[in-house]
Amino acid sequence: MSDLLACPFCRQLYARGERATCAECNLALAPLAELPPSMDAAALDAHEAVAPEEEDLGWLYLERGRGALLMLSIAGLLVFAFAPWLEERAPEIQTLTGLQFARVLPWLWAGGVGWVTLFVLVLTRRSVYQMRSSRLAVALMAAMVLSTVALRLALPVPVIRYVPRRFSWGWGLYGAGALSLLALAYAWTFGGKPEDLESRAATRPRDEPLH
Repeated sequence: MSDLLACPFCRQLYARGERATCAECNLALAPLAELPPSMDAAALDAHEAVAPEEEDLGWLYLERGRGALLMLSIAGLLVFAFAPWLEERAPEIQTLTGLQFARVLPWLWAGGVGWVTLFVLVLTRRSVYQMRSSRLAVALMAAMVLSTVALRLALPVPVIRYVPRRFSWGWGLYGAGALSLLALAYAWTFGGKPEDLESRAATRPRDEPLH
């Protein structure tokens, strides 16, 4: 290394005493050991410096609980929007979905907002580190849906004197609770363990071109 000179631009190598300037670039040669890393070497070092748990796994990555949480949030939104939450037989005969019920009882919107927020939160987490660090937030969104269902089942329905009221809770309300329980269970394992994740940089072919 101490006997080699190199062009600062193209990094063409020459033996000491062979030339004073580069034959291609016409730049003064300098000792190779004194030159900073080339752009390709710097890019390689930067690529390999990324820890495996911080690598971007892509939008379509569905392992480590990511796919399950995305599907649960979509199913929860469908149940909120289209499944029956209230089946009333008196004083009116009607069936209300979670979306329609929330228009009557505004605090039930939490059951839909929780699923939307959970979906966006999980979708934007594209590395193992991001997934693991958002476990608490994902669990809170699932818990918000679960608490909404639990409160609706626990709170008494107002009684209006001389107005008979007969109703039953629809399967959509129970389905939302079941889906939120599943999402809560997946939230605590979201991202899995970083120890079993192999870096894709380490498996990249040596002759792969750098860009």
